[in-house]
Amino acid sequence: MGTLEALSLAMGTAWTSGINLYATVAALGIANRMEMIHLPQNLEVLSHPGVIAIACVMYLIEFFADKVPYVDSGWDALHTFIRVPAGAILAAQSLGDMNPALELMALLAGGSVALVAHGTKATARLAINASPEPFSNWFASVGEDVTVFGSIWLMFNHPIIMLVLVLTFLALVVWLVPKIYRLAKRGFQTLREKLRGIKPDQPAPPGSTPQTT
Repeated sequence: MGTLEALSLAMGTAWTSGINLYATVAALGIANRMEMIHLPQNLEVLSHPGVIAIACVMYLIEFFADKVPYVDSGWDALHTFIRVPAGAILAAQSLGDMNPALELMALLAGGSVALVAHGTKATARLAINASPEPFSNWFASVGEDVTVFGSIWLMFNHPIIMLVLVLTFLALVVWLVPKIYRLAKRGFQTLREKLRGIKPDQPAPPGSTPQTT
């Protein structure tokens, strides 16, 4: 595997891990086992039957959890401590054996990409949960899965395009930071109101007078 392909695999797996770790691991493991792709030696463990089985079971659980409003946000919050470290490890292992300094750099870069992808997904889900209908969650979940599987195909067939997509995504997130912050704030506010039993934009009861300060 050349340098370009290795970088594409490293940054690509970090990105997709931040979106859906279990789909990433399962797809890579199954594809390598069926000899559709050839993973680096350090990642061949992904094609172990036990690893594939656990990844597929967890993917099925996430597939359903992702489609339930606020359950998906709770799942995302829990997986902050799973997707990000796993993305960092996959990125580092994709580059093969390196000296400790380069390995640490790969871990930091991979973890950063996974964190940005995970944070963007979690924020978008919070904003989507503010809508009263459940279909947005379903469309978002299916779209995320398609993105993961499509990205894995790009990593091995069009590595340059994969790298451009990841870099474009990172630049776009930096540009949209203020809007992402507002979306997260709105989502948390809606969640807090639901936990208190208050409907968003609920009108004041009849006969009540607004309080003034």
